[in-house]
Amino acid sequence: MMEWIQFFVTAFFLIAACIFFIGEVVGVYRLGFIMNRVHAGGIGDTMALFCVCLGLGIASGPCFDTLKIAMILIFMWFTSPVSSHFIGQVEYFTNPHLYRHVRRLENIHKYNEVTHEFH
Repeated sequence: MMEWIQFFVTAFFLIAACIFFIGEVVGVYRLGFIMNRVHAGGIGDTMALFCVCLGLGIASGPCFDTLKIAMILIFMWFTSPVSSHFIGQVEYFTNPHLYRHVRRLENIHKYNEVTHEFH
């Protein structure tokens, strides 16, 4: 009986990971602005990887393989957001036409940090 519960929980997490991956692919191909694409890719990657690792960890049970899967998850959780952030910063600093995609970009320089208001 316990094997069936383990199988269904593993299957649930792997199916959820497939749904996150599909959402990521749709977001990357359908969204027009590069920052939105990076966001869809980063979030989808992180959540899908979490579901895959959790499903595989449950399937393998408490053993040394689960520890390896957890180490892979920790490594990817540190590197994936950093690379997404780096790609976003490269776009921000190299795109001369950023004002076309961002509303009120000219007001960024008029922001008062003391009162947290735009002037």
